[in-house]
Amino acid sequence: MRDQPVGEFLEQLAARVSAPGGGATAALHAAQSAALLGMVARYSDGPKYAEHSVTISSVLAEVDVLRVEALQLADDDARAFTAVTDAYRLPKGPERSAAIAEALAGAAVPPSRTIAVAERLVALAEALLPVGNRNVITDVAAAADAARAAATTARVNVEINGAAVVSDVDALVARADQVTASVREEISK
Repeated sequence: MRDQPVGEFLEQLAARVSAPGGGATAALHAAQSAALLGMVARYSDGPKYAEHSVTISSVLAEVDVLRVEALQLADDDARAFTAVTDAYRLPKGPERSAAIAEALAGAAVPPSRTIAVAERLVALAEALLPVGNRNVITDVAAAADAARAAATTARVNVEINGAAVVSDVDALVARADQVTASVREEISK
């Protein structure tokens, strides 16, 4: 999906095919969050922000890595869910049951990792919020909201695949909401 035009991806997403689906979409939300944070960090780099250069450089380095990871997770999720549908097509019997169980466990991995990426992105939004360029501060809120969407969408995909969510997504959502509320408060003054 990394090199696929957005319109083409959306056509594929809207088609009657099993993948890509919600898990890939969750990972793309995370990639968008990382990209937005990268933009804000880049607009916050320079002499005016020198006192925060360590934070900004650190955020920038990490969000670029997380963006690439999230894009990979979108691809991984599509492949993992294709394995689930392939397993359901096997002839009924013990091998099919084992293949389904294995595929479902595998399908829970990419969205679980997406939740971890989203959690990290919210933390980076929190770090960037007080020091970032105020002209693009609304993009920090957009990034937090995208990370929130990534986490909640990924959580549903983990749950449907029968796995337990190891991360506290509700706490992550509350933190993302707080970032957005802080930005809204600042821009309403």
